[in-house]
Amino acid sequence: MIANERVPLRARSSARRHALLWGARYLKFLATCIGLGAFLALVACASKPLIPYTAETPPLVLLPASAAGVSDARGRFREIFCAILEARQSELPDYRPCGEALARVGVEPAGTGMPVNLGLSQRHLVAMVVPGIGYDCFAPWLNPPGTVVAHLKRFGYDATWLNVDALSSSANNARQIRDAIMSTPPPGNDGPRIVLIGYSKGAPDILEAVVNYPEIRSRVAAVVSAAGAVGGSPLANDAEQYQADLLQYFPGATCRTGDGGGVQSLRPGVRKAWLAAHPLPTELRYYSLVTFPQRERISSILTSSYDKLAQVDARNDSQMIFYDQVIPGSTIIGYANADHWALAVPVARTRPTIGAMFVTRNAYPREALTEAILRFIEEQSEATTR
Repeated sequence: MIANERVPLRARSSARRHALLWGARYLKFLATCIGLGAFLALVACASKPLIPYTAETPPLVLLPASAAGVSDARGRFREIFCAILEARQSELPDYRPCGEALARVGVEPAGTGMPVNLGLSQRHLVAMVVPGIGYDCFAPWLNPPGTVVAHLKRFGYDATWLNVDALSSSANNARQIRDAIMSTPPPGNDGPRIVLIGYSKGAPDILEAVVNYPEIRSRVAAVVSAAGAVGGSPLANDAEQYQADLLQYFPGATCRTGDGGGVQSLRPGVRKAWLAAHPLPTELRYYSLVTFPQRERISSILTSSYDKLAQVDARNDSQMIFYDQVIPGSTIIGYANADHWALAVPVARTRPTIGAMFVTRNAYPREALTEAILRFIEEQSEATTR
């Protein structure tokens, strides 16, 4: 403070403006990569169709989830999430009433009316979260607070980030997921404990891992898509890998290009062709948590990408259309009223000035949400073993 007092007011004001300018530029980089890496800031003015004409596609059909082998457990998940939110509202950040935290889409099944266990976990599930493209490039700048892990440990759960190449293909990252899982202890008498949660591009990375490496399946209790790029995103059709590679120059970044296939792995044609050719192993349980925000819940920095994607479908979270987030044959557990970043990336918590100016709808009760996911899966597992 003493040093600052010696700097002329005009110079200090200029320095602050310079810092905010660079903060905004860094945020534009974030807008190009957080989650799925559609690189919206660099391609927002492109005029070509987001889904170009091509005959090189597997036959596709858009059906109600119930007609496509997808079950619906939103009623019970809502009961669990709501109970946690109300019980923890005074001790966790970003509290939001349950009716605002979860969107109601169509006719939601009723809850079960069963009590919700809020005590210590008996299974001690461990969430292994695979992040989206580019995450390691800006994670040092973001400096996430680690509050989700600290919260889960209070109740006998645990969580960890599973490090994969920030800019590589899903096939490359699937091998890294396999190696990380095989380095963990084998399941005990109570069964597998690992819950793989794929955020954005992390979801297809996980799906390729469980298909390509059957040896990991006995260690996995469940697979969860959290705003996952399961079917890809039309925004990725407007992006090129060289744009993603710019993230190597983000302040503090240690990421590398890897195999250079990150963007390609996110294109809808690639993802849907892969799904058509690779049936998912039936011995695993799959769950889908979808982001389906109200328009006013989109952060200001993301409105341009929301509007761009709305040319295809307005039911999007600024980077993903809602139906492209669902794993085939999975159970839908909820629709979060949050944009793509708010679900998993705490920009506003660690960079409050940037949050106040640009990432304006970033608050979401992530700790309660993650606890609800693990409690729901634990309850489902107990029900099937009785």
